[in-house]
Amino acid sequence: MNVSATSPESMPALVLNADFRPLSYYPLSLWSWQDTIKAVFLDRVNIVSEYDKVVRSPSFEMRIPSVVALKTYVKPALYPAFTRFNVFLRDRFTCQYCGSKEDLTFDHVVPRSKGGQTRWENVTTACAACNLAKGGEMPDKVGMWPKQKPYRPTVFELHRNGRLFPPNYLHESWLDYLYWDTELEP
Repeated sequence: MNVSATSPESMPALVLNADFRPLSYYPLSLWSWQDTIKAVFLDRVNIVSEYDKVVRSPSFEMRIPSVVALKTYVKPALYPAFTRFNVFLRDRFTCQYCGSKEDLTFDHVVPRSKGGQTRWENVTTACAACNLAKGGEMPDKVGMWPKQKPYRPTVFELHRNGRLFPPNYLHESWLDYLYWDTELEP
């Protein structure tokens, strides 16, 4: 397919579930224009909104979708996967010892050397300086306790926290489907 003047790579589509809510807020559920058009042809999505730009083949012309909704509802998981990013998101990208937002790592509250496991309930966000200061010691030995006790968040909680960190780019056609609330407590 030939593409008109503006590069379609800069035109992702917001992907909504069948209930018209984004599949994910953070990271925002976006598909490339190629994946979006493929899903349209496979009849897996409904086009909700389109960009002004067009893609063409010798026998076909189509405006690039900017918002699509799945035709079949995908039930979201209740609990998110345990990943470094999701730990940071749970903790709002803030060191749980000093409040810094720079040079983040994660810390085992009960160190692995002392039997601590890599699980939601034992891992917290720490800046590199605090992680180094705590080292492999127990919190009471060094007088360092996380401000928030580590816990297993729900997907809803991560979505809520993700809305505190809107992406750098939001196309105007997406705004009716996104709920970025910068007034929430950080």
